[in-house]
Amino acid sequence: MVEYRIDRRSGVATYVQIVQQTKQALRLGLLEPGDKLPTAREVVEATAINPNTVLKAYRELEREGLVEARRGLGTFVRKALSTAPADSPLRADLDVWAVRAREAGLEREDVAALFTSVLDAHFADFKGDA
Repeated sequence: MVEYRIDRRSGVATYVQIVQQTKQALRLGLLEPGDKLPTAREVVEATAINPNTVLKAYRELEREGLVEARRGLGTFVRKALSTAPADSPLRADLDVWAVRAREAGLEREDVAALFTSVLDAHFADFKGDA
């Protein structure tokens, strides 16, 4: 099950963070078709956000065809996005790189900016979703 982490300083809307984190879990194969998402109540208890924010995120995921709400049962994954499993050798390479970046004194935001600039350079013509 996915555990949402809300960064109130990021400038990204809370519901968008939930959508992004769900998509990330789908891409990494941490969530698969048939898996149940945490209930809105569970997310609210873990993150102290408004239940309507959780429901808005889940509606957006449903609109995109990634999840489906089953009345009285919960919200379930409909579609996988996994192309890079969590145990990919590339993840190990990134892990080593992240350790090196931290040892070099980079902060999380520095690493994110650096990585994003590299992604932008290599995927400039890619029109995939965020």
